[in-house]
This record gives sequence, C-alpha cells and structure tokens, in this order.
Amino acid sequence: MLFGRKNRKPIIIPDKKVKAWKYTTCNYCSTGCSIEIGLDENQQIITTRGHAEADVNRGKLCIKGLLEHELFDSAGRGTEPLIRTQHFEPFLPTSWQKALDHSAEQIKNIQIKYGRDAFAIVSTGQLLTEEFYTLGKLVRACIGTNNYDGNTTLCMASAVSGYKRSFGLDGPPGCYDDFEHTHCLMAFGSNLPEQHPIIYWRLKEALEKRKFPLIVVDPRVTMFAQFADIHLPITPGTDCVLINAMLYVILDENLQDQSYIEANTHGFDEIKRVVQDYDPKSAQHICGIDEDTIRTVARLYAKAPSAMSIWTMGINQSTHGSDGVVNINNLNLITGNIGKKGGTSLSITGQCNAMGTREWSSCSGLPGYRYLENSTERKEVANFWRIEESFLPKKRGLSQTDIFAAIETGEIKGLWLIATNPMTSMPNTARIRKALEKLEFLIVQDVYQDVETNQYAHVYLPAAVWAEKEGCHTNTERRVNLTRNVLPPFANSKTDFWIFNQMAERFNPSNKVAFPQTPEGAFEEMKQLSKGHKTLDISAMSYDNIEKARGIQWPCREGEHHLTGEARLYTNGVFATPSGKANLIAINFFNNNEQPCQQYPFWLNSGRVVEHFHTRTRTGKIGNCNKFSPTPYMEINPDAAQKLGVTHQSYVRLVSRRGDAVVMAQLTHRVPPNMVFIPFHYHDCVNRLTLGLLDPHSRQPAFKQAAVKITAIDQKHAATINLQRRRF
Repeated sequence: MLFGRKNRKPIIIPDKKVKAWKYTTCNYCSTGCSIEIGLDENQQIITTRGHAEADVNRGKLCIKGLLEHELFDSAGRGTEPLIRTQHFEPFLPTSWQKALDHSAEQIKNIQIKYGRDAFAIVSTGQLLTEEFYTLGKLVRACIGTNNYDGNTTLCMASAVSGYKRSFGLDGPPGCYDDFEHTHCLMAFGSNLPEQHPIIYWRLKEALEKRKFPLIVVDPRVTMFAQFADIHLPITPGTDCVLINAMLYVILDENLQDQSYIEANTHGFDEIKRVVQDYDPKSAQHICGIDEDTIRTVARLYAKAPSAMSIWTMGINQSTHGSDGVVNINNLNLITGNIGKKGGTSLSITGQCNAMGTREWSSCSGLPGYRYLENSTERKEVANFWRIEESFLPKKRGLSQTDIFAAIETGEIKGLWLIATNPMTSMPNTARIRKALEKLEFLIVQDVYQDVETNQYAHVYLPAAVWAEKEGCHTNTERRVNLTRNVLPPFANSKTDFWIFNQMAERFNPSNKVAFPQTPEGAFEEMKQLSKGHKTLDISAMSYDNIEKARGIQWPCREGEHHLTGEARLYTNGVFATPSGKANLIAINFFNNNEQPCQQYPFWLNSGRVVEHFHTRTRTGKIGNCNKFSPTPYMEINPDAAQKLGVTHQSYVRLVSRRGDAVVMAQLTHRVPPNMVFIPFHYHDCVNRLTLGLLDPHSRQPAFKQAAVKITAIDQKHAATINLQRRRF
C-alpha cells in the first residue's frame, strides 16, 4: 500500500552554476567557521558552503552561515550617507565628504564647548580586526576622548574581567581540541546547540568517539540540557554558590591537585577559609541543587584526569558575572585543569570578532592587551604612534553601560555608534530611548539604514557588509582567520576601514599619526606591536599563511609554529601576573538580584535561538531564518499558563518594574512554573523589561535576573499595542 501523494517527486537541488569560489570567514557568532562564497559568471554571489579543510568547522555550517550570501542585497541596506538637524525630521541624502566634514565639525564643537570626553564612541564585536585597530588609533591618538567602548561589554566583559583577575591577562586559555581530550565537561549557562551549533557538533563528535560525563548548569531545560548526562536546574544568579559548594566538597575530601596549587597559584588559604561557609547542605537551599547532586558533580569533576568548563551569557550577564568567571577559574586551578589538554576555562565568545575588539580596538586599554594604567605600555604605544604620551589617558574611561548614564546626566553630549543597536540590545529600553533623545549629535554607522537606533541619528553612514571588505577575525579559541574581499561595497556604502581613515584625515591634518591605507598594512603594524608579547604575539602570521592554514591560533611567534600557532595558554604554568602565578580569589555570594515576589511572581530569562543573531538586523531580513521565529514569543510552563488562563499561541502582556511587552505564548515544560523565557532578538520586547543592574567589576548588565507578572490579552488588543509602539 502506498501512503501520501501519488506520483511523488524527488527533491532536486538545483545546480547553482558556480564559476568561482572565494575564501572568507563567517561573520555571525564566534565559532569562526571558514566558508567559501560562490559567484556565477556575472560575478554575482549565489551560494555559500563550509570549507572542508578548515579545522574549525570541517565543511559544516549552521543555518545562518548557509544563508549568509543573501545578506549582500537584503532589504534595508544603506545606499548613501544621510543627514538631518533634528530627530525624526526626514533624512536628506548627502555626499561622503559633506557627511564626514559635518560629523568631524560637530565632534570638535562638542569637545571645544564641553571637553574632550563629552563625545563618546561605542563600537562593536563585528568589524574586522584591522578596522578595530584603526578605529582605536583614531580615537586614542587623534580624537582623544576617553569615553570609548564596544558593545562587547554587553556579552563578554565579565569573561574579560574574570580572566584578568585570575590570570593577569585576557584570552581564553583553551581550544576546541580540548573536547577530544577531556574526561569531564561542565557547561554553565550555555545552550551550545543553538548558540554555537558548530562548536556543539565538535563536542558531539568527540563524545561519539569517547564517552565522558557532560554536565549542564542552566535554569531552563535547553536543548543542551536534554543531551546532558546531568542537568543542574540552578536558581538564576547563584552559580557562585554552586561552585563554592563544589570547592567545599573537593577540599573536604582532599581531591584537589595540591602540587599544581603550590607550584602555580597563590591565595589558596583564603579559598579554603571562605568555602567553609558553603557546605552543600546549606548551599542547596540557595542554588536549588540538592546536596547529593552537588557532591556527585564535585567528585566527577575533581577525579577526572582532565576536566573543562565552558560558559556563555548565563554566567556573564549577571551582577555576579565576573565573580562567576573567577570561580570557574578557581575550580580549574584547584583541580590542576589549566594549561593541559582537556583541561580549561573556555569562555565561548558571542560576536564573530569580539576577540578582535578585545585584542586590538583599544577600548579598555591600548592595542595588544596593553593597559592604560601602565606607564611603560602607554609610552611604548605613544612612541609607536608618534604622539605625546600625555595625550593618552592614565586609566580607561566609561564603559558602554556607563556612557548612557552619562548622557542622562549631561556629561556626554555626542555619540558615534558603530555597528551596534542599543535600542534593542541594551537593558531597560525606555531609559535608552530617553538618553538618545538628549544627545546634541549622534552618528550611526551601520550596514542597514533601517536599524532601530537610526531614528535618533543626525548623520547616518552606510557601511559595507563583511565580505565586501578584507581583513581578519579572531574566534573563541584565539584563531585568527581571514576574510577576502568578494564584492565591492553595495551602492555608495563604504568599508569601515575607509570611513575611519577618512575621519582620521579630519583630525590628523598634518599626518603626524600614520594611518596605513590598506587592511594588510594595518595588520603589519599590529604584528610589530605584538612582537615579544607574553601571549598575544602574531608576528609570524601573514594573510597568505592564514588562508593556507584556514586560520592560525595565537600566540604565533616568529620562528615558531608559523602555520599552526599554539593551541593552549599557560602550558608552562607561568601566568601574566607580576608573580607569574595565577590568582586564587575567594568569592563570597551577595544576593542582589531582583527576585520573584507576590506582585511579580515569575523569573524572566532571556537568550538566543539558532536562527537569529543579536538584534535581527541581519537575520530578520533573511526569509529562511526569519520564518522560524518571525515574532516575539515566550516559553511558559503549561501549569502556570493554565492558572493564568493563557493558551498556546495566545498573546500575553508582561510587566516588570521598568516596562511592559506583548508576546505570543508558547507552552512548554522547558521552563519551570515560576519562570518564562524570551529570545532577546526582538525590538520593543524583552529589554523593555530587563533589570540592567551592573556587575561591579565588568560593568556588564544583568539581563537574566528580573521579575515579571503576566496578563492574558486578546490578539486584537496585542495588535493595537504593538501598532501604537511602532508609531511612537
């Protein structure tokens, strides 16, 4: 008997008639996949494929990478510079010269009137590294404002801060190859299959070859949690309590690597003292994980010949984010799991080139992981750039999250936003809207003209998209990979590198500060500045070698491993601290999160879905990405929904102490009865509700810990509310 349609037609994949393939690197997440772009006989981009010889992805791509070729002519792209004098007035097209002249003039006027730091610049994690370096030189050596940061503060600042506190320097010490060698993996607040699908595939491949325990710590039953051997549904924001309780068990049962501790760390006695207050019997009532499970997980981790930890935003986006990273480092130092195969503290980075901005943008310091606070390093960079050392500030300025508060108070009068969209990405959207309205001058530099923040801009600068440019990315495992130029910039858009160089001419008229005119020239400068660095040495790299190797990890020093680099940091047990030893830092937990209460009874959790990236500026334009999640929705437990009168795919209104949002309800047991989950990608949605308290060390916002109440509404009411918001 035949079932289904008669005369069924087989699926046929049409021949796309590719005439040439161009090598490049994916511009979405931090995995760093090598891809090839297919061009037809008319030099039009028609397809994308993974590069089979690249170690990172081995020919595989996720849905976003497979459809990345559709970005080049997607809707909403900027075609020419625009200018206006007031918010909400119609933009008028203008020439590049006039747009840049006007922008430079307004920046100078603000600095003359209010001081150099009254103009702020916020960058991104999505430019090419050479563009980051050039922007950093423009800001630090020419414009001179100290209020300069990247939107990586929203995702990676706690990881950076934690690495610096523990190891003396930023930089993930491990790599993807550690999956092949570990005997236990613990993932904190990471939904790897949806956030970084190709990294998850690497892990899954390793598990198929050699089974080892997979432990996932997450308050939600994510896809990753479903695949885990042990899922720990932790109370939001209490990771430090769980880790301290694990350390209690490890030390109480003498499972630590004492010889490693004595040879490579200091601060052990203080750790021993503090964790005595976190015995599992007490800790279970705070973190929500029962005593026996805590003991089991601690023993598994400590007894493994090698064990590794990974994490993403579940750790970083918290008022305890930096402490959480430090405590993960404590766990791995005490068990001797830093600097060896299969043992690491591996922060899985968010944006495609968040590592590049950390390394070379000079946002939080100076290029090549140099500190503004270090007079020797200030002088070294000043001499290299041919400026007076006194022109450089002696400490970093405001972070991105503090810049918006400074706009509110009138300290900052002008702002230049580069490939970042705070109207969607920042917490407490209503507050950000009011801040942008107060600015005397705002420049928005973005690939897309219809980005939400552009409604507040005075000047819009249309930028080229990733493979319309040339330069490098650095991925999660410190692998530098190359993007080759495939097409010229769309319409009258320009590369970010060109825009920064043109702006430099307006602040550096005598050419006292040299600006290389090609990305490869900037890369050569970076190599010179990196030479001899403790870890971040790229002096043996070249564009041709990077492409030949399909990516090279740093450090990659002259005369050493010029086609491979070094896979791991601190293999010799020497850290970048003054003593050469890692810092064990005792962490006490202070519960300053917003928590559910009678008035606001639900935890609000947020995160990513596989088909979208950040604020949907790009994926929202790609039909086969957007169709899976075209509208804001929340996950709610069926038992909680029944009590509220909420049905599947009906609309609800969520209210927090800061604002409200209307979303569609999706009933699922992935969340407990006292929690809801909303993807963070949608404008006028979850970040109208989020708390936004800042981590004291990293200044990263707490996107995860907030409380809301929920009311069922009908679809007509939901449509009316959303229409009113769009009009506003």
